[in-house]
Order: sequence, then C-alpha cells, then structure tokens
Amino acid sequence: MEQKRIKLSVLDQSPINKNKTASEALMETTQLAELTDRLGYTRFWVSEHHNAESLAGTSPEILIAHLANHTKHIRIGSGGIMLPNHSALKMSENFRLLEALYPNRIDMGIGRAPGTDRLTASLLNPSNRFDEQDFIQQLYDLDNFFHDADGKDTVYRKVKAYPSIPTVPHRWLLTSSGESGTIAAHFGMALSYAQFINPYLGADIIKAYRKNFRPSEDLKTPQANVAIFAFCNEDEEVVRKQQAVMDYRFIQLERGGGLAPVLYEDIENMPYSEFELQRIKVNRARTIFATPEVMKEKLIGLAEDYQVDEIMLVTYAEKFEDRLHSYELLAEMFQLGR
Repeated sequence: MEQKRIKLSVLDQSPINKNKTASEALMETTQLAELTDRLGYTRFWVSEHHNAESLAGTSPEILIAHLANHTKHIRIGSGGIMLPNHSALKMSENFRLLEALYPNRIDMGIGRAPGTDRLTASLLNPSNRFDEQDFIQQLYDLDNFFHDADGKDTVYRKVKAYPSIPTVPHRWLLTSSGESGTIAAHFGMALSYAQFINPYLGADIIKAYRKNFRPSEDLKTPQANVAIFAFCNEDEEVVRKQQAVMDYRFIQLERGGGLAPVLYEDIENMPYSEFELQRIKVNRARTIFATPEVMKEKLIGLAEDYQVDEIMLVTYAEKFEDRLHSYELLAEMFQLGR
C-alpha cells in the first residue's frame, strides 16, 4: 500500500491528566481538534465513558456540536455512541440535529458495550438487558428514523425523528470482536476495528466483513479503518517514558484500580509480578510508541496487514504539547493536507 493512500484520523477520549481539571481536558480536546483540522486529518471522534474519573468525555453528542463549531473541514463524530445506554429515537434526533447544523461532516460511530461497568450501565438505562437482539433492533430503528420510513402498521408511520433533512450522518459500527463486524456487514455500515482494545484477529474480522458486506442505501461498498494507541517523538527517552506510563495504565485497569491519572515519576519504580510483566508484553500489541521513522514503518505495516487506507490514532501524553507534537509529526510523515 502506497504511503499517499493512508489517511489519518483521531480518536480522543478527553483524558484528565494529573494536576489538570475536566475543563482543561476538554479545552485540550478542542485545541487538538483545531490543530488536526488544520493539518489535514480526516475525522475526529470523541468517546463515551462513564464513571471514569480520568476521562472527561461522557456525552459525545454534546462535545461533537462544540468541536464542529471550532473546526472547518475535518469530520466530527462519536467513537462511539454506546447505543444500549440510549433511546434509538433520541439518538436519531440528536444526530439529525448535528447533521442539520454541519451537513456532510458528522459521523455516528456506534458501540454495543456500555462504556462502563454493569452497575453504572444499569443506571444509565434501567431497561438495558444487555441483549444482542435489542441492539440489532436499535440499529433497525436508527435506520428507519434516519430515512423517514413510513411502513404501514409500523411505529415509524406515527413517530418521526426531526428535524427532517436530506442527508444522513455517516454511520460506523465499532468492534473489537467478530460479532459486531458481522452486524456491520449485514446493515451495510462502515466498520472501525479497535486494535487498541483487542490486538488479535482484527485483520480476519475486517476480511470477513468485506466478504459478507451487503450494500445499503447509504454505503455501496465496504469501508473500514483501524484504531490504535500511538505516540511519536524524536526523543527516544520521551518515547520510553510515555510507553512506561501506558504500560502501567493497562496494568492499573487489570488490577481493578480504574484509571487514576499518573505521571512517569509516580510509576518509574513500580514493581510488577511476573504475570504482569507478561501482560505488559501482550498489551504492547495495542500500541505503537516510536520515533518518526520507526512509527512510519509500523503504521504502513498496520495498514497493509488490515488492508485499510485509514488509521485512527489514540494518543496519551503527560504533557499536552507532546500530544500535539505527535500529531504534527505524523501529519508531516504522511503528507497530510487540505
């Protein structure tokens, strides 16, 4: 795959770094969206997480409106809306309103997981049965509401999602497993594979998605991308420290300790068990932290492995300026631009 064909996009989770506030984290997300818009990135997605003290992104549909107003060209969307937490009608209304405000710039990335623990999920939507068929029905509802379905003896004849507009948000299904890939193929939706969650089987899942894809009214041919934790810096020591912090974040989650913000100095002498050292090796497949030339080679290889032309980057850094600089370096390496 030639370098010029690779598009880069952003998945931002509005991380609240140590000694920072949620407001500061959201301001950083806004500045990052403005920068990547100028640099020529393709899309900028924000996530939905709940009961997570170190992540400020709880309501992507609200943040999308703000970010779209602060950018001009880049597509803005959710990565994702965790649909079982919500009413399909209300999400149809929210994203139709966003699409009406910013035509042909809105992506609706949809996830099946709750983006939180089961207790919190049950409070977000007390009727959530965590049932796959319920999720599939919600996807049917979204499709019908977005296209003003008017079938006889159906609820869609009596209930409409307004405002009624001529365009439809571009819908993506997010997956880290084969099940959602199969569902995306059935509905004729785009597919985003979360390598940053599950570093295994992704290429096979995307291959199966393409094979089973059924064209839809909104998408005639399969479309896929892959998302990965990534950090780039010219200084190998900066890269090493950021990798160490990311290693700890994964272990922190696996220990059941949530995601409390940390600095490198907090974890540089952290003791790990033999099992945790093995887990660190496994988890590094979810990341690419490297100097520019190594990073470029690895990202090109990732695109070739998945046979995709778009990679979504999720970047954490202790210093916000390092986070911005990583995206600047990547834009320069892959010759992005408007």
